[in-house]
Amino acid sequence: MVKAIIFDLDDTLISERGYIKSGYYHIARLLSNRYNEDEEKLYNLLSELFNDNPRYIFNRLFDKLGIAYTKSDILEMVNEYRNHSPRISFYSDVLPFINLLKKRYIKTGIITDGYANAQHQKLKAVQANNHFDEIIVTDDLGKNYWKPHPMPFEIMKEKLNVSFDEMVYIGDNPEKDFYISNIYPIKAVRIIRNDSVYKNASYYKAVQASFKINSLSDLNTHLIGEK
Repeated sequence: MVKAIIFDLDDTLISERGYIKSGYYHIARLLSNRYNEDEEKLYNLLSELFNDNPRYIFNRLFDKLGIAYTKSDILEMVNEYRNHSPRISFYSDVLPFINLLKKRYIKTGIITDGYANAQHQKLKAVQANNHFDEIIVTDDLGKNYWKPHPMPFEIMKEKLNVSFDEMVYIGDNPEKDFYISNIYPIKAVRIIRNDSVYKNASYYKAVQASFKINSLSDLNTHLIGEK
């Protein structure tokens, strides 16, 4: 019997590309004021650089603009990006599904990787604490405990007071979200969003999800039954 459903955050509950877009608009505004460059031009440059290669975006942006920079300038941009207050929202199927779970007394939680400041800003932006019973940002435990490490799931189990075989975990990233089912009897479900960053990623150690869905509403019949 399912007593708790735990969710990943990025590309499961919110759009990672939406967060990136928000961050790049923030950086574009900042640099527009500082260097008297057109804000939309800067945003488009950042987007193009990301689509070409997501590494060293800010270094490459300064190079493209012919602006001299130091390591501290890059660190400032990184911190501005990670600490900005994002303009993001839940996917449209999230809150209706969470409300359904509440009506059926199924507990809910979030386990999310990523730099702590950025993840907490995302969670704050969507007021996640108002909707989920427990939230674990794995970076608060230390980067060694990011998924697929089992510790966050062990902590969540204790927080929600359920057994592993009563837990379902829903995520999007094959590189880390589903291996937990090889360690504990947690049912792992893959949600495939249209804009998912990891849509074509390979499964970690070939451990796949129990099944795949395209919307949280698909879980009604799979796990909790329709009423």
